[in-house]
Amino acid sequence: MEKKKIVIVGAGFAGLRLARELKNNPNFSITLIDRYNFHQFQPLFYQVATARIEPSNISFPLRKVFQGSNNVQVRLADVTGINKDKNEIETTIGDFSYDYLVLANGCTTNFFGNKQIEELAFPMKSTDEAITLKNRLITNFESAYSASPEELEEIMNIVVVGGGPTGVELSGAIAEMKTKILPKDYPDFDFSGLNIFLIEGGPNLLGPMSSASHQKSRQYLEELGVQVWTEGRVTGYDGKVISLADGRSIKTKTVIWGAGVTGNVLDGIDQSAIQRGNRITVNRHNKVVGTDNIFAIGDISYMETPNYPNGHPQLANVAINQGLNLAKNFIALGHGTEEKNWVDFEYNDPGSMATVGKYRAVVDLPQFSFQGRLAWFTWMFLHLMLILSVRNKLFIFMNWMQSFFTDDTSLRIITRPTKKDYKHNIKDYRKFPKNRKKHEEA
Repeated sequence: MEKKKIVIVGAGFAGLRLARELKNNPNFSITLIDRYNFHQFQPLFYQVATARIEPSNISFPLRKVFQGSNNVQVRLADVTGINKDKNEIETTIGDFSYDYLVLANGCTTNFFGNKQIEELAFPMKSTDEAITLKNRLITNFESAYSASPEELEEIMNIVVVGGGPTGVELSGAIAEMKTKILPKDYPDFDFSGLNIFLIEGGPNLLGPMSSASHQKSRQYLEELGVQVWTEGRVTGYDGKVISLADGRSIKTKTVIWGAGVTGNVLDGIDQSAIQRGNRITVNRHNKVVGTDNIFAIGDISYMETPNYPNGHPQLANVAINQGLNLAKNFIALGHGTEEKNWVDFEYNDPGSMATVGKYRAVVDLPQFSFQGRLAWFTWMFLHLMLILSVRNKLFIFMNWMQSFFTDDTSLRIITRPTKKDYKHNIKDYRKFPKNRKKHEEA
């Protein structure tokens, strides 16, 4: 077989697993393209944002992953479009030809068309955004000393929008900061007036999970002092007041937005293939409908199966398994197996889980649910096993043990880019159309 070029867009769970499975395969030349030079472990972004672990502990350099590989090259760029006629993708560093294109570029925060909220709220879909949120939280606590009464009210109200795992876990982590950490750091300041609000548009937190998990997660949050508002649809935020459709409002300087995601669909994908949530319709081999050599895996893909007639959940485990299944089919192709004989993707749901705080977590398995201490230890163990490197596992474990025994961490530093860093890096950002306007304005 002639060596085929596979271009993979995105180094998240799906794209990275595919590239790793095809590493050193003599039948394929792999180009892995991402805007970051590292893989990000998204489920622990909230712990970076609350200063529990270092950003480097949930990030792993891509070039380190592929050291010694003879067929994988890593390139940093934004992909701007697909030219299907030429079998090329267009990027900010030039065009790349392919025999097979795999889209694994995932999703971004969905602000549902509200430009004001998009500009002023804090999303958390990347390591950079988690660090930005951490800086905002700690800066707020520092500025509380010199704030006027009106400013203090805005500082002391923190609003999290979205009752999925991210919102629930982040709200619980901030609530634990309030009771266990901030009184130690600021002994001369009264944090009893710090309010954490969690706003969810639906009737329950952790919507796809069981009713037991709905009830227990809410109970845990309320025990920690979080004010949970369900069936609350946010309509606006002006930087000082967040407004809801039912007339309620909260004065706040910090709105954290985790209310939904939307797919990063590239120019060149036919509109007929795009489903709700900007997900791309694929067949059981993850091939994009209406194409011959373009595939989509992970969060951006939409596949209907008998077990999942409305598409698969956008979870790391689904993405990893889709990457693995496609890799097996590519390997079979290299051995002469025709595509019609490829293995269909089938997902067996191992369950889902979320943590709220120390000894507080919920776990849903296919046959039963459980909560409390055992669920909390289960959550920690499984997330630790998913971390990419032994070094990162060790450092996260050490940070978790410190937090477990002392109810404290030592990572609450405020980091800001220097003028020189900004001056030089803005030239690179101007290459990226998506970011050009906001950086030129800044």
